[in-house]
Amino acid sequence: MGEYEQVRFAASDGFSLSGRNYSAKQPKAIIVVASATGVPQRFYQKFALAACQRGFTVVTFDYRGIGESAPDTLKGFDMDYRDWAQHDLNGVVAHVANLQLPVYLVGHSYGGHAIGLMDNHKYIQAAYIFGTGAGWHGWMPKLEQLKVSVMWHVIAPVLTRVQGYLGWSVLGMGEDLPLGVYKQWKRWCGFPNYFFQDPQHQGLIEKFAQVNIPIKAVNSIDDKWATPRSRDAFMNYYRGAQLDCVDLDPAHVQMTDIGHMGYFFSRSSGLWDDVFAYFDKHMVTTA
Repeated sequence: MGEYEQVRFAASDGFSLSGRNYSAKQPKAIIVVASATGVPQRFYQKFALAACQRGFTVVTFDYRGIGESAPDTLKGFDMDYRDWAQHDLNGVVAHVANLQLPVYLVGHSYGGHAIGLMDNHKYIQAAYIFGTGAGWHGWMPKLEQLKVSVMWHVIAPVLTRVQGYLGWSVLGMGEDLPLGVYKQWKRWCGFPNYFFQDPQHQGLIEKFAQVNIPIKAVNSIDDKWATPRSRDAFMNYYRGAQLDCVDLDPAHVQMTDIGHMGYFFSRSSGLWDDVFAYFDKHMVTTA
């Protein structure tokens, strides 16, 4: 238990990414895990190990600037928030697509955005995503709106001005974020429909409409950062996908809370059975 192979992946623009390969003994398919913003790949290890026991080889990786794919310092590290999907996830999926096994994607938060931003989603047979939403503070509960407003407009500007990047680790909210990620994320969270309303990024509506795979999107009703309403505002743009959106009540799965991060805690392992069943349902043998 706990064993994996440390690997390197080349993003589609050549950037070197740190990854982990959790190999099932007789794999029937591959699951690629697309992480949430500022969440390192090690966070998904328990899910990966559980998937291996169900016959899925699992690949995790750190986006550029995060975890083991981060430079010695993020100060001066230049990147676009979309790079994580357009280059990093794109490169990982291109690699595993050559392994002659069906490829599935599990996304967490940003990982659900990434499907529509990447260019080779055609290699993915189905996706199951947790906690994906539009990001706008207006979709959040009132108290959370206030907290987020203070973070974006008071704390984060001070941290970025002093450090040259968003020192999120100081706030206990995850990995530090490159400046480009912070600036774009803050901007997009100002729109109710997120980056689809950003005049600086034309063509995203059409790009997302090209995704035609089955996607199941699950959001806990106590997820303050990605409420079901927030999910619906975002997922509606996957117009060509076979969507199944689910509002999850923690009480219905014998849990007291889930929130935005709890989908991958050990105590949430019962939720993962539906992930594996969903992928089994959409299993198509590759040539």
